[in-house]
Amino acid sequence: MATPAEISDFLKSVEKRAFKRSLYHVRNEDSALDIVQDSMMKLVEHYSHKSAEELPMLFQRILSNSTIDWFRRQQTHRAHFANLDDFDDPQGDTDLDALGHMLASDGQIAQESTENQAQRAQILREIEQELQNLPLRQREAFLLRYWEEMDVAETASIMGCSQGSVKTHCFRAVAALSKALKIRGISP
Repeated sequence: MATPAEISDFLKSVEKRAFKRSLYHVRNEDSALDIVQDSMMKLVEHYSHKSAEELPMLFQRILSNSTIDWFRRQQTHRAHFANLDDFDDPQGDTDLDALGHMLASDGQIAQESTENQAQRAQILREIEQELQNLPLRQREAFLLRYWEEMDVAETASIMGCSQGSVKTHCFRAVAALSKALKIRGISP
């Protein structure tokens, strides 16, 4: 079992390399710092009972998994939120205000046509129906991760399974939903 001093010395010895590695991957200093800090916290919280010789390999695995999780969160975020650059004027006029497209002058959400509202409501009903068709564990993992925006560890804790199981359930749920919605003619 590593002593607190050994753990502290180990973390001090790897912090700069870990930060540079993360920065190389994510190309954002704040995100890289978050990934390294989260990885260090996970090492201390979950593996402080391991020997000092095991810490380097464990830390590298945690750092890799944290980086992969960051990329997944970014991909999910991009999939759920519109890119505000899409509101730029095709003629290159950058004076267009993205919020102006979404908000009316009185601050209310711009009115969309009744037909669009009905189509959106129909699509949401179809998505809900397809969610109900998923196996229980896949549905639970999907909702916790993507609707509740919980991370893999929180989801695993709530579901009482491993983080790998959560990832597998989410992957299968997304694949099944994508296939079912394509059959219904709904595409992203």
